[in-house]
Amino acid sequence: QGEWHCGVQCIMLFFTFFQSLVERGSAVTIELKNDLQLQGTLQSVDQFLNIKLSNVNVVDPDKYPHLLSVKNCFIRGSVVRYVHLPAPEVDTMQLQDACRREAKAQQG
Repeated sequence: QGEWHCGVQCIMLFFTFFQSLVERGSAVTIELKNDLQLQGTLQSVDQFLNIKLSNVNVVDPDKYPHLLSVKNCFIRGSVVRYVHLPAPEVDTMQLQDACRREAKAQQG
């Protein structure tokens, strides 16, 4: 009860949103479920929200020194906890409107 599930339209909204960030070459921070945080430039995102990053930097290099030489990476969407975006890159009104439409569609 009260739990909200993202439907296909919602997933496609996020996919389209991330595609626009790729087109702009946006810098993001990806936080993984194992607490690793990587900063980099979005190169691609697919429909499963798998992510390719370039110009990769590890947020906590002392904790993950073995990753300092990584400059490009592929991140499986299922291991992503959060994607931190620069505030100017986010059109919150568009996202809120789309989420409201999705919630109404789920209610019937």
